[in-house]
Amino acid sequence: MNNPLSGTLAAGEPALSIVLVHGAFVDGSGWQQVHSELVDRGFEVLVAQHSTTSLESDVAAIERLIASARHSVLLVGHSYGGAVITEAGANPKVKSLAYIAAFVPDVGESVAALNEAPEEHGETKAPLLPPRDGYLVVDPVRFPVAFAADVDPATTRFMAAAQLPWGLAAVTAPLTHAAWKTKPSLYLVASADKMVPPSAQRRMAKRAGAEVTEIDSSHAAMMSHPRDVAAFIAAAAVSTIPGAGQ
Repeated sequence: MNNPLSGTLAAGEPALSIVLVHGAFVDGSGWQQVHSELVDRGFEVLVAQHSTTSLESDVAAIERLIASARHSVLLVGHSYGGAVITEAGANPKVKSLAYIAAFVPDVGESVAALNEAPEEHGETKAPLLPPRDGYLVVDPVRFPVAFAADVDPATTRFMAAAQLPWGLAAVTAPLTHAAWKTKPSLYLVASADKMVPPSAQRRMAKRAGAEVTEIDSSHAAMMSHPRDVAAFIAAAAVSTIPGAGQ
C-alpha cells in the first residue's frame, strides 16, 4: 500500500463522524475490524445496514445515519456503496467522501452503466448469476476467489452462502446527485480486485478528481487489510477537519 498519513484525533481537536457504507452481497459486519480501529483513533463511527434493494431506500438509510451523527460526516463507501454515498453525499452535513474499490457514478449514470465498460487484459468482472426474481447474486462457487481471495477460506465460504441479494432496482437506478463534484473525495484502489476491475476504479477516481491510494488487495480490502483501510479512512477524516492532526 502507498504510505497514507496516519490519522488520530487528539483530545480537544475538532470532531468528525464517519459513516461506513457496505456494498452489494454483504452487510455491515465486514467493517467490524475497521470500525474498532477507527473508534480507537477517537472517531464516532456509524455502520450502515441497508438492504441493497433499491438505491432510494439505501440512500434513505444513510440519510438517517447522517442525521443521527453527532458531528459533520465523512461518508465511506465500498463497491456499490460508492453509488450510495455519491447520492447521499449531497447532504450539507457531509464534508467529504472516501471510496474503497467502489463505483463512482455521475448524474444520470447507474452502476449497471458503469459496469458495461470493458475490462483490461488480465482483469475480470464479478461472476454474477443470471437475475432471479429481480435480484443478483455472485456464483457461490466462484465467490471466495472473486470477492475475497485474501480472506480466510472458511470465512469466504460462509460469505458466499450468506449473500445479501442485490436488487436490480439498485443496480439500474440513475443517480440524481454526484456529491464528488462539490466535495473532497479520496479513493482506495484494490489492485487485485476481481469484482470491480482496477482499471475501472482508476478511471472513476480520476474523473471524480479523487486523491488516489492503492493497495494490493482483493475486493474485500476492509476485511483482508483492516488496519491499512482504517489508516486510509482516518487520514481522509483528518484531512477534512481544518487544523486537525497538526
